[in-house]
Amino acid sequence: MIQPVRGQLVEIVLAQRNDIEPKNLFILVIKESKLTSQHPSQPSVRTAYVVGTFDTKARELNFIATCIRNTGVRVVTVDLSTLRHDALADVSSAQVAACHPAGPSAVFTGDRGSAVAAMSVALSRFVASCGDLDGIVSAGGSGGTSLATAGMRALPIGVPKVMVSTMASGDTRPYVGPNDICMMYSVTDVEGINRISEKVLANAAHALVGMISHRIELSPVTRPALGMSMFGVTTVCVQALAKSLQNDYDCLVFHATGVGGQSMEKLAESGLLAGVIDVTTTEVADEIGGGVLSAGPTRMDVFARHALPYVGSCGALDMVNFGPFETVPERYKARNLYRHNPTVTLMRTTEDENRAIGLFLAEKLNAMKGPVRFLIPEGGVSAIDKPGQPFYDPAANHVLFSTIEDNFHAGPDRKLLRLPHHINDAAFVQALVAAWRDASSSLTD
Repeated sequence: MIQPVRGQLVEIVLAQRNDIEPKNLFILVIKESKLTSQHPSQPSVRTAYVVGTFDTKARELNFIATCIRNTGVRVVTVDLSTLRHDALADVSSAQVAACHPAGPSAVFTGDRGSAVAAMSVALSRFVASCGDLDGIVSAGGSGGTSLATAGMRALPIGVPKVMVSTMASGDTRPYVGPNDICMMYSVTDVEGINRISEKVLANAAHALVGMISHRIELSPVTRPALGMSMFGVTTVCVQALAKSLQNDYDCLVFHATGVGGQSMEKLAESGLLAGVIDVTTTEVADEIGGGVLSAGPTRMDVFARHALPYVGSCGALDMVNFGPFETVPERYKARNLYRHNPTVTLMRTTEDENRAIGLFLAEKLNAMKGPVRFLIPEGGVSAIDKPGQPFYDPAANHVLFSTIEDNFHAGPDRKLLRLPHHINDAAFVQALVAAWRDASSSLTD
């Protein structure tokens, strides 16, 4: 394995702490990076990792590596091939495979599907131990993209990550997830160097160099971080909420697009948030109604594992999201549909769907370990859920609100409030602020 240039602290901590879970290694890398950045004696040379399947993509990956080296940035090439071959890299596939919890034999199975999955696990553990990794780049098709991005997702937010892929012009969510991976479409297949591929691959290489070489100095932030969820139809509420709390908190706002909720909860899982004000739980509506912006069935489960203060509401639970109008499933064409913009079509949730949403929310709220405050805006849950607007449906809202209330387990530090306000009203914003201060202070009382 490549010896870290700046990563000795990580290796020392790992040697002394056998109880550390692999999934938490990236937190150590963050801490190590902050500590070493305080010492100007550290070498200024930056290191880029070029990773990929060198058995089939050696020419393309070495082209990227050469472009990077020509700028003066150090390069480490890493082979992720699951079949034996003669191509050379600084780190062999056997060295990466040795990082798998079950050893190399779990990777080199002879079955392509299981081998790729196992190598993804090994790469995730490998990159977490590389203290000299300043950025990472790869190029490949569907298999190579799946492999490389698994390792990229294991790195901290802010570490430059570039993936040139034949899959980048489609649904990239399986590869990117709640992470800051830059996906670049390859245009041609990643096969050989030609007049098109050399431009695309060189651009990817130089983009990574730019990110590595021109990192900003982060301003010191002493305020605790507070997560907030937002949608276009709850923007008025969340913007006012963030403004009200910005002097005391570093307010991180997440777009509730499925991945947005996952990103917020990933930071909560990592201990990087003091808590959340989950104004916009609309991803639950997509999970129940079959929309395209679901965060999955585990949405909100992180708060059953960690006793963080949770303040929530019903933001945009009046809608299920689809793409352009023509992509709405045929079975829904007779429903109340609203063209939000040319690429987004909204569908009003029914009473039955709201009943299921209410049960989902109540179950999640009841499982939470920390202080809970859940606020119901009886005047409407989105900008288009009020008199004269297309999704105004008091009967559907009544089912949602009553279901949550009837199934919520209240307690001294678990409170549900029904308020006669619209979610975007100033009075509702102030109620959210008060609820947050109440919930967060209960941990210090």
